[in-house]
Amino acid sequence: MSPTVPRIVMKFGGTSVADLDRIRAVAEKVRKQVEAGCEVAVVVSAMSGVTNRLVGYCRDLSPTHDEREYDSVVATGEQVTSGLLAIALQNLGINARSWLGWQIPLRTDDAHAKARIVSIDGTALIDSMRAGQVPVVAGFQGIGPDQRITTLGRGGSDTSAVALAAALKADRCDIYTDVDGIYTTDPRIVTKARKLPRITYEEMLELASVGAKVLQTRSVELAMKERVRVQVLSSFTNGPAPTEGHLPGSLVVDEDEIVEQEQVAGIAYSRDEAKLSVRRVPDRPGIAAAVFGPLADSNVNVDMIVQSTGDDGTTNMTFTVSKTDLARAIASLESHRDTIQYGELQTDDDVVKISVVGVGMRSHAGVASTMFRTLAERNINVQVISTSEIKVSVLIASEYTELAVRALHTAYGLDAA
Repeated sequence: MSPTVPRIVMKFGGTSVADLDRIRAVAEKVRKQVEAGCEVAVVVSAMSGVTNRLVGYCRDLSPTHDEREYDSVVATGEQVTSGLLAIALQNLGINARSWLGWQIPLRTDDAHAKARIVSIDGTALIDSMRAGQVPVVAGFQGIGPDQRITTLGRGGSDTSAVALAAALKADRCDIYTDVDGIYTTDPRIVTKARKLPRITYEEMLELASVGAKVLQTRSVELAMKERVRVQVLSSFTNGPAPTEGHLPGSLVVDEDEIVEQEQVAGIAYSRDEAKLSVRRVPDRPGIAAAVFGPLADSNVNVDMIVQSTGDDGTTNMTFTVSKTDLARAIASLESHRDTIQYGELQTDDDVVKISVVGVGMRSHAGVASTMFRTLAERNINVQVISTSEIKVSVLIASEYTELAVRALHTAYGLDAA
């Protein structure tokens, strides 16, 4: 690639290509980027609602369907979109062609329906771009070691785009979605939420993992590993092609690209939480393994954990799992009750996890105390706490979600002027 020619990967989600009018609008955005002098590759999702419909077909025919055939079915959504967008671009006079995952090839492992990318050979796409062609790539899909189509799991088109940007050594990966950037919190709850011009990989990864839905977690992990600069911006706004120095969205970058770190970058919340308390467990060595081992064997991911020991020689263990895993977690613990020897199992799915995230926490004291004081002043009880180097999360009753988010957003000085 000539050093004077920027190479951009543009990714468009399902709402951005929801119908033919939207596909025509996407084609116009791609045309502008090409006419700005960039080499462009495009990654597309299925049209909005199509993947859900295809998944429903598989489940209706058989709840225990063959996941290899499932992948063959659900991958067709992106195939349709890539072909339609290529046609729309050709109609604008842009040299374009569609590419499926196996044609690149984008190689994955054999975990059908949730495959992970093993390698991408970008040679053919680079040759295509250098020849002045725009490759339109079907996201979400690849080819497994058995030479069958695989899919990367829901939200996998973001991961496809970032992986492709790494393979193509792109200057930037632009993720077009239905929001115009990454905000300090959900603007639907806090009207004074601010759009962040830049955010670090670590902050975005934490926000994505604790409830922010802007980017898929795996795509952020990959961007951080490969140092792919990712811009989040809206496909529903008009304007010139984004160029370096005039980027309208939010840029996810390495910490070195951000001069001064704020104490807190954002507030996230997740309603997909359920709390379990295993009570009156004999306090003996190995009891934690006895509780959490069966959960791991049942593929139940445990998040927040707190343990308290009483004077009677027993302990209580409280932890959270996703709501979708709650029934499986209960069944697993009940089947091992004789081994664990707990007295009672309590559950509560009417809870929410609130998280405060920011790399500035490393150099600022008092972040946690501000959180606890703010919640206490509003009589919000904290049930469970977990922390990392750049995150503090608490579990509270779900009825206080909006109050807590608004209060914390103000307490950390994140409100827009």
